[in-house]
Amino acid sequence: MYTTFFGFKENPFNLTPDPRYLYLSRYHREALDHLLYGINERRGFIAITGGIGTGKTTLCRALLDHIDENTKSALIFSSFISDREILETINHEFGIEMGSGAETKKDYIDALNQFLLDNFSKGGNALLLIDEAQNLSHTVLEQIRMLSNLETDKDKLIQIVLVGQSELKGVLASPSLRQLNERITVRYDLKPLGPADLKGYVGHRLLVAGGSGNPNFTNKAFKKIYEHTRGNPRRINAVCDRALLIAYTGEKQTITSAVIKDAIRDLRGGAGSEQMLEGRSRSVTPVTITLLILLMITAALAGWNLRSHILEVFFKTEISRPPQVEKSPAIYRQREKGTEDFFLDERSSLAGLFDLFQVDIGPRPGGAYTPEGKETLNTDSFDLGLVSFSVAPEYFTLFKKPFRVTLSGPLPLSAPQPCYLLICEVTNNRVIALDSEGNRRPVSRDFILGHWGGRVSAVYPYEERDIYLCKGMNSPEVLEVQRVLERIGYPVEPNGVFDEQTFKEVVRLQRDFGLNEDGIVGRRTKALLFQMTE
Repeated sequence: MYTTFFGFKENPFNLTPDPRYLYLSRYHREALDHLLYGINERRGFIAITGGIGTGKTTLCRALLDHIDENTKSALIFSSFISDREILETINHEFGIEMGSGAETKKDYIDALNQFLLDNFSKGGNALLLIDEAQNLSHTVLEQIRMLSNLETDKDKLIQIVLVGQSELKGVLASPSLRQLNERITVRYDLKPLGPADLKGYVGHRLLVAGGSGNPNFTNKAFKKIYEHTRGNPRRINAVCDRALLIAYTGEKQTITSAVIKDAIRDLRGGAGSEQMLEGRSRSVTPVTITLLILLMITAALAGWNLRSHILEVFFKTEISRPPQVEKSPAIYRQREKGTEDFFLDERSSLAGLFDLFQVDIGPRPGGAYTPEGKETLNTDSFDLGLVSFSVAPEYFTLFKKPFRVTLSGPLPLSAPQPCYLLICEVTNNRVIALDSEGNRRPVSRDFILGHWGGRVSAVYPYEERDIYLCKGMNSPEVLEVQRVLERIGYPVEPNGVFDEQTFKEVVRLQRDFGLNEDGIVGRRTKALLFQMTE
């Protein structure tokens, strides 16, 4: 609307992430340098974080103009995606053609690995850039971590850039993503523009849009813009766009602080909006209110009289259209290979759990120590209890002792109800479960994630006079709890003092695993920490 009046070829403050409009402030230049360094030096994982509207997406698009022509790139801007879908998208972005028989995640990973090896042999590099990464589920992030294993003896075959809002730092700090977080070697947190950058930013956008000196922003106008936006580029664009519109309607070539003030008021709703709302509220008369009440009563009576028909419709819908379950071909192929042997009933799974406990017992956190190693345990000095936790699937890799998980999802008709999986051992490379014949057999993570029911049970040795640990205490038991917390990714200082930081991390642990968030290391919290002890 105002482009012709000011002599622009296009809107200078469009909110779309056009890389031509990227203004390289000190922070944006440093962020770009970090990206180029991580990609060119094949550092593997790179994380760029920043607040909403700080220019992360524009920076990502501008990055493509700076990378080497031998670097193949795959860009993902939709982060609400499953672990299988992300593999499909990555291969599609790289132009990898999949055969008609491709069904499993392994098929996609094998094809990607072959592509990366061929690309590397020709002297090429590969870049995977994921925007809005804070929205990725832990399962998808774990899948992305596994892609970093595609490497030669000396070099990473693919460089993975995670770009996201500030919340991404908290997501990566989650204990379940500790392995991924430790692999990120290049990080940068993008800051908003400083006051000194504001004039350069606005002038750059006016110049790119084809401006020839007009409009002119006064110093007081810039000061007012910064007071409102605090250097956030997206907010700057919104204010300046509205200011140019106001100046156009008033046929002004100079943007003053008064114009900026009017623009900010308009963006916040302004007096006009308040008057509109006031006018609408006055139009609601008592007669209108009475009619609305009568209409609601009539609808309610009609619904009650027809309740049997309504219930019949919903009941028939529920019976004739059962809930749709996303079927994973990998899960069904494994089932054909005899995974029905892993489906245990209540009795056999409990018996197996206690039997496994006898030979896999280790030290108790926050309490007396028990013999380590593969020994038969003398339980005369304490009692054995069964504890249960509500656990998200991404956390099961933290468990170091045998546990039982309730199964859900697509199960064979012959499976017992309820149905359990008894897991003996979890390492970085494998998961071992106990089958119905008492044999230890490997089971894939896909199988576990596809049937994860969320309820985990484990055996815990306890004494009736167990001491509960709370803030302010100083003891060897507190020190042992701190060591376990630190080892599994909850940052505390192991000093034996139950300080404020220890209290906060205990609360976070309890929240992650569905326990009472009281910050007290009682029997259930001790049992959970015991389960995570080597």
